[in-house]
Amino acid sequence: MRNGTTPPEHADQIHTAPAKQPAKAWRRIRATARMLASLLLGGAMVLGAIAVFRQGLLPLIDATFQPSLETLSLIRRAGIFSAAIAGYWTYVHWHEKRKAAELRLQPASLFAWGVGGAALIALPILLLFAIGAYELVHYRDPSAALFGAAALIGIAATLEELVYRCLLFRVLERSWGTMFALPVQAVVFAVPHLGNVAKGGTLDAATMLVSVIVLGLLWAGVFVLTRNLWVVAANHAAWNFTILLSGVPLSGIDDWRALAPLESRYAGSDWLTGGIFGPENSVLVIVSATFAVVLLLRAARRRGMLIAPAA
Repeated sequence: MRNGTTPPEHADQIHTAPAKQPAKAWRRIRATARMLASLLLGGAMVLGAIAVFRQGLLPLIDATFQPSLETLSLIRRAGIFSAAIAGYWTYVHWHEKRKAAELRLQPASLFAWGVGGAALIALPILLLFAIGAYELVHYRDPSAALFGAAALIGIAATLEELVYRCLLFRVLERSWGTMFALPVQAVVFAVPHLGNVAKGGTLDAATMLVSVIVLGLLWAGVFVLTRNLWVVAANHAAWNFTILLSGVPLSGIDDWRALAPLESRYAGSDWLTGGIFGPENSVLVIVSATFAVVLLLRAARRRGMLIAPAA
């Protein structure tokens, strides 16, 4: 020290400490690259399996058996559903080298969370009817076509949960942790829904983004607690089917309103009714869904189910 030299132990710290920062940054870059590669591979395997069915197997079935248009449509939907699940299962077993525990059936949980999804949207819708924001115009006897609509809603909800929660959220979570992955996947989930409010204005689009981001957080929260595709898909599908039954637009889609037992109309302001996107854009639904997200994440934290970012 007196002659101006640095003690050996301090010299080591001076030389090694700066080197740790580039090494850590490089590890993060490699981890992010691996994460993006995993997402691309998983997406390619799911979409590739669907493409093989639609472009290869489905035309072969059509040419060989010549089913009716209705039967062919049923085969197409069932085939796309099965191909997507098979593609994801193959990705998990081949790339991640683990059992796809999230694909195990849990009937009791599936039923309970399905009822929960229906109740979570039914309560604000009932309140909207009670305060006169929605008005019942006519009641129809239930149509057998509702079974087909329910099946289509179930397939669509399962495919969305497979892509956004089982694949996107889970892979993001593995690298960046739960609390970072939650908003990222929710935004990615919301953006494609912009097409459903193309006829609306900027306010409709902005409100829709907020509402669907909240829903993305909601279903990711259910996934965090259950770690099961079928459970979160049941919650999602029950939510959507309840909206259909009420006779108002479902995520900006009017096509199924004619099948609903209730023929309903708006009698309130867009901020209350949800406007062209339907009840999901209602302030009541956004607030109640946000409250549900908070409860889900608090429960997940108490149970130690939140994953920290990878080092």
